[in-house]
Parts: sequence; structure tokens; C-alpha cells
Amino acid sequence: MIVQRIFSSAVLAAALIAAPALADTSLMLSETEVAAPALPRILPARERAEVENRILAQRLDTVIPAIMREEGIDLWVLMAREYFEEPVVASMLDAENMHARRRTILILHDPGEGKPVERLTVSRYGLGGLFEPAWNPDEQADQWQAVAELIAARNPAKIAINSSDLSQFADGMTLSQYDRFMSALPLALHDRVTSGEGLAIRWLETRTPAEMALYPSIVRTAHAVIDEAFSAKAITPGVTTAEQVQWWYRDRLLALGLDPWFHPSVAIQRQGVKGMIDGEEVIQPGDLLWTDFGITYLRLNTDTQHLAYVLKPGETEAPAGLRQGLANSNRVQDFLIRAFKTGRSGNAALAMARADAIAAGLEPSIYTHPIGNHGHGAGPSIGFWDNQTADPRGSGAIRANTAWSIELTSYAAVPEWGGQRVDFRTEENAFFDGEKVRFIDGRQTAITLIPSAP
Repeated sequence: MIVQRIFSSAVLAAALIAAPALADTSLMLSETEVAAPALPRILPARERAEVENRILAQRLDTVIPAIMREEGIDLWVLMAREYFEEPVVASMLDAENMHARRRTILILHDPGEGKPVERLTVSRYGLGGLFEPAWNPDEQADQWQAVAELIAARNPAKIAINSSDLSQFADGMTLSQYDRFMSALPLALHDRVTSGEGLAIRWLETRTPAEMALYPSIVRTAHAVIDEAFSAKAITPGVTTAEQVQWWYRDRLLALGLDPWFHPSVAIQRQGVKGMIDGEEVIQPGDLLWTDFGITYLRLNTDTQHLAYVLKPGETEAPAGLRQGLANSNRVQDFLIRAFKTGRSGNAALAMARADAIAAGLEPSIYTHPIGNHGHGAGPSIGFWDNQTADPRGSGAIRANTAWSIELTSYAAVPEWGGQRVDFRTEENAFFDGEKVRFIDGRQTAITLIPSAP
């Protein structure tokens, strides 16, 4: 595939470009999660902007030509309004342009013959030099007519717009904008308009070498914050509630200048109590804690679920049944990772992984999703917690150079808890290069231990 070749040939150069912005450039894709990870340096605003703009320029230069040619689209038109940016346009704004201005219309045109893709903006304002201004309101007051004239002059065979019943990431064309666009477009070009669903998904799901040079540090940052949350810094057994830990996360991110993309979850499983308990429930020795936590940083997202055990007085490790439960979920991860194959649907990967896990005597539930520009990212899903069979959202192909949240659980009876059925949820971020899935900053293989209060 063209995108895969771009990644392979550019990986070293792009990684070196991105590396100066990182505090620890030794962080690489790793199968082993570091115990007590140190928090990487958090970049100040200007350095973040420089990194984001550099990566965006590289993505536009490499990903856009590749996906347009593979999808057979020679012109892609994108539209958004201020504070109502569709996902693709939002991802193409430079770091200084936080929102579309008034109505921002972007045109990407592939003239063919190996020539560079034109990047035009039909709006009153430029976009950080990444898109060439192509409209002068003093000469043509009608923005829609200006768009129509630009398209007609290029006479494209296929005109993609973002309209999709299946994917929220490819459904950014609103009805009012569609009506105005089609009214201005010459009738002879109407039958050339097609869905840009494939373009939108592939643009958002494809991870570049520069992004993958950054991602380990971003995931390490999330892991470091979770490690703090599951420690005496945030939890005093017998005093702290699950809800207080949730808000501890939010305050910690405020202090670091980082954003969550969802409100953190913290819940308790306790011997003799069915299911998970949360809210104002006080954390006690002997509890198994679960957290779900994700950040957005440098336009990339993390999504992690970890487990911790609160030691009872005199204990030095979690009960063997709890440790085996996490090991079972690690085995389900292994089965799922082996099911990844370029071109295979998410549904097919789900069926294979479940069949292998069940044959091994495990009780799995798999609900894995792409991650990247969005926490629940563009691309095929691999199961849902409430649907372990084929789903239309899992019908798309798994592609190379994509990042994933390997999210799943397995259930097991814990002997030390009288055979109680316990839920061992786990979620780790990973990268699929087309051949192999590798964890971005390792995975949890040992339950975190929290000491009892002195």
C-alpha cells in the first residue's frame, strides 16, 4: 500500500524531526510497562504549537496524496463553520487557528501525473500557510460561487464530500451547506459528487512516523498520572472515596496543563459485593480498584484501564485469584493481537479472537477501537461491550499504520473471594504497522499495589 510505503521510507527522518520536542527521546514502542513511570516533561504552549504544526504539515504532504490516489478521488471539498467544525476540518486547522473562521471551505485537488496536491482555502482568512487562499471577496462576493468556479476550472472526475450514514467522522457536510453547494455547482458536475467516507476515515486513522515518535511519551504521561492516582498520593484507604479519586485526576491534569477527553472513571470490586461500586463509596483494604483514564495531548489521545489492589495489613501481594484474573485478560489481549491482519475486517478479528479465547477456557468480552486524533477514533471497531457479534461499525478493513485501544475484559471466579465472579478490565494503547501489533508504552501485567494506611 502507498501509505505503508510512505511510513517505512520516512520513519527515520520524521522521527528525528519530532524528537527534539521530547524530554525523553529514548521512549519507543515497548511490550513492557515500566513500574512507577516518571512523568515526562510537559511542553509549554509555544513548543506544543510548533510540534503540532510540523506534524500537520507532514501529514498533509504525505497522507493526503496517498489516500486520494488510493481512493480514486481527485477533488475533496470540506466545509465547516465557526464553532461547528466537522472532525476532518478540525484536524486540519493549525495550532494558532483553533476554530474555523466564519465559514471555512477547504479544497484538496490532485491534478494527477505525480504533481503535488493543491491545498486551497476558500475563506477570508489563511490557515497557517498550509492552505493557499483562493478567494477574494472583493472580486467575487459569493463564496459558494467562488467554490463552484474553482471546481469547474479543474474539471474533476470525482468530487468527494463528507457524507456518511455509518461514520460520524465522515458525515460533516450539513444539509444547509450541501444545498448551497449543489445549487452553485454546475449541473454537469452533479453526478460526479460522491461520499468522502473512505478519505475521512483514512485521513483520521493513519498515524505517521512523526506522530509515532511522540506517542510513547504521551502514553507514558498518562501511565505516570495513573500511577500517582493508584498510590498514597491520591488514596488513603478507609478515608478516600472512589469519586474523590476521579476529581483528583481532574485537578492533577489542570495543574499539568493537560486535558482529559472524558471524565475519569474509578470503581471498586469487593469481596462479597456483586458488581462494581463507585461514587461516595470509601476505598477499603482488600478492594480491587479499576480506573479508566484518557488524555488529549499534542492532538493525540490515550485511553487506559488499569487495576490496583489495596493491601490488607500483613499482605505483600494481591490474592492469587486476582493475579490470575489479570493474566487471563492478558491472554485475551494476545489472542486479539494475533487476529490483526491488514485488510481483515474488525468483525472477523473479533470472531477469531473470541473463538481462540473461549477455546482456551476463558470468558472474554472484547470492545477494542481505533485511537489517535479522537479517543474513540476513526476506523473499524472490534466488538462492543454490548454486542459481541458482527456489527456494521466493525465491517471496515483493518489498515496498516493505525493506533488502537486494545480494550477488553475477561471474567473469572476468584477462590479467595469464595468463587465470586470478578471483572478484569484492561485497556492499553498499541500500534499496528501492517505486520505486528506493538504496545506503545507496554501493558499492565501485574496489579498495582496500594499500601494500607499506617
